[in-house]
Order: sequence, then structure tokens, then C-alpha cells
Amino acid sequence: MDLHHRYAEPYSMLLLCDLLGLPGEDWRQWASSVDMGFVTSPVPYEGALAAWNKDHEYVLGLLRSGRTTGLLGRFSELRTTHGLTEEQLATMVAGLFAGGAVSTTAFLLHAILLLLQRPELVGELRERPSRMGQAVEELLRWTLSIGDGLPRIATEDVRLGDVLISQGDLVLLLVEGANHDPSVFPDPERIDLGREPNPHLAFGHGRHFCPASGLARAHAEVALSALLERLPGVRLAVPSETLVWRSWFIKRVPERLPVIW
Repeated sequence: MDLHHRYAEPYSMLLLCDLLGLPGEDWRQWASSVDMGFVTSPVPYEGALAAWNKDHEYVLGLLRSGRTTGLLGRFSELRTTHGLTEEQLATMVAGLFAGGAVSTTAFLLHAILLLLQRPELVGELRERPSRMGQAVEELLRWTLSIGDGLPRIATEDVRLGDVLISQGDLVLLLVEGANHDPSVFPDPERIDLGREPNPHLAFGHGRHFCPASGLARAHAEVALSALLERLPGVRLAVPSETLVWRSWFIKRVPERLPVIW
């Protein structure tokens, strides 16, 4: 079975549909939009806007139908209490779905691949399933899947160590580097499923901290626990070096993750 398109992706997208109040039977429509809308291209391309417009109009139709549930139903109340327009609410919902589904799918794929390559970690979780929560934190630290560095523009002169960053400079932030900082994480290259404390930056920090981090943690714990419990002999069906990676996507993910059991 391909764990990308038959497990990680539908599980993540159906969860977001349920949470936001979107019809679950339409998750494949959203999947096609995400595939098109999160291409990292140096030039504008027609498909990105088409994908966004399709999802935006879809949510507008749901809002105007008056039959909304989940967060979409809660958001629809803001039209009268806070004066938000339908267009603003549709933008919010479409953005929440796309960002949430892409991030959770990518993390699951990285976490599963790592575990399948390290059977001793799988054995540890089978012996101590109560450790799954801690394990998810360590997997988040280890498997951050941002495809490109995060671009930032310095608004003033800043000195980091021996380097002066001048106002207006472009800086690319490598979060993976921070998650392997030996001054914060003892023996950072070792995967310790019981690592405590574990102040990783997989969910960002400060004002940019992910508001759905609690949901993402629960999502991962359930998904990984179910996989290990129901498929005790699960293993990669192909050598890991033959996996094809989606290099043009905002998240670094394998196109397929074939397994047998």
C-alpha cells in the first residue's frame, strides 16, 4: 500500500474537513488544489490562482447556503458579531485547510519513514506505547520538513554572533539548524524518544507559534499508534534510496511511500 495517498493524506484532509465543517466526500478536490497551489516556482503560474479561486468559491457557496457546521459554522456567526465579510471568512477557511493539511501530511510521512528505517525505535514504542506523546515531540524535532529556508527581511541592523545583518538584508532561516543546536539539545544527532525537555521549533515561536499545535500533536499520536498497532509487520516495500521526492513543493515529501506487512 502507498502510505502517502492511501493513509497520511486522506487521514489529514478528512480530519481538517471534519474540524472545519467541510463535506468529507470532497477531500480529493481539496487535495488537487493543495498539490497545485503549493508549488515553489520562481515565476507566477496560472494554476496557483485557479486552485485558490476554486477553493475560495467552494467555501463561499457553503457560507451562503446557511447549512454550516464545525468551525465554518462558528465563523459564519462572525459576519454579524464582528462585521467580517464572506470573502474574508472564505479566505480564512481555505487557508486553514491548506496549511493544516499540508503540514500534518508531511510530518506523518517523515515520521513513518524514519520509524520504518529504525526498527529499534518501533520496538521501543511497541514496548512502551505510553511514550508516544514524547516520541511525537522528538520526531517533530528531527523531521521538520520545510522545503526551503524561511525568508525574512531585517528591519534594523542586528548582530548574531560575529555576523552583522544590516537593515534590508534578506535572511534565510534554517529551523532544522535550531532544532539540532547542541547548546539546547544534548547529543542532538541522537534520536531520543524520551527526550525531556524538548523545546523544538517545529511549531514556530512567539507570535508565529502554530495555533493548531495541540491538534497536530493529537493527530500524529493517533495516526502513528494506529499504524503500529494494526500493521505489526509493516516495513518499506522498496529501498529508501529509490523513493522519489517532490522537490518543487513547499514541503519536502515523497511522492509515494510504498509499504508491505
